[in-house]
Amino acid sequence: MELLHLRNNEIDFERWDTAISNAYNSIAYAFSWYLDVVSPNWEALVTSDYKYVMPLPVKTKYKIPYLVQPALTQQLGVFSDNKISRETIDIFIKEIPYYSYEINLNAENYSDKATAFPNLMLDLQDIYDDIRNHYSKNTIRNIEKAEKLNLQIQFGIPKKKFIELYNETKKNYHVVKTELLETLIEIGIENKQIEIAGVYSNENKLIAAGCFLISGERIINLLPVSNNEGKSSSAMFLLINTLIQRNCNQQKWLDFEGSRIEGVLRFYRGFGAENQPYYVLKRLRPSFIINKMQTK
Repeated sequence: MELLHLRNNEIDFERWDTAISNAYNSIAYAFSWYLDVVSPNWEALVTSDYKYVMPLPVKTKYKIPYLVQPALTQQLGVFSDNKISRETIDIFIKEIPYYSYEINLNAENYSDKATAFPNLMLDLQDIYDDIRNHYSKNTIRNIEKAEKLNLQIQFGIPKKKFIELYNETKKNYHVVKTELLETLIEIGIENKQIEIAGVYSNENKLIAAGCFLISGERIINLLPVSNNEGKSSSAMFLLINTLIQRNCNQQKWLDFEGSRIEGVLRFYRGFGAENQPYYVLKRLRPSFIINKMQTK
């Protein structure tokens, strides 16, 4: 298999997006519009016919190029409409044109050179009652608690409201830059691939919200946020349950994006989601690059 390393201005974006759209492991993060926002000047490894493609999220420090997984982008890796063999993955890894990288391969890109990380997925093809039968007792209890508080769910809330809630809420995880978030949401809504939903209190105050990335059969729980009132009233349980009700009995998946935090994993598993891991690949991570990633 012969691969071409393409700089950003050499990529045929129409052929690229067709390849991602037709891939059996297609995912929204890999479309050109998304990569343009989260990794400007991204590059690619492709076969000449674009039957196999792999985005390369390139950054540079001290004139040294390296690959790093972009913010709000859980999985990338190799995509194709053909089944992707381990041998093919190894060929792509070998042909990565940079010495230093830390990138996340998708669930269909198993490599013994990579480390598996959890990603929780919920199959939505069954009717709602059958899906709810797999909820944990704690999840059902929290949904009922939120329902008794008469919280209101609204889909299609304004971008500004979501970002205000996100910025004012205390976080114990990596913070996404406001400019990046605004641009991603704006373009995603234009492309009909992002939808924002909010949970409002009896006082009509936004207390929780979710930014969902939608492509094909997959609904990605891209960025959930709850303030203190939202957490105490179990607002996110009600929002996810409503999302499931709206999309059940269809050939769809709810992708929770997983987590390495046990409490978050427990929340996702409470809806009956199951692990479909992705794979993290690292090589030669100099301290100056790692330090940059920890503070960005």
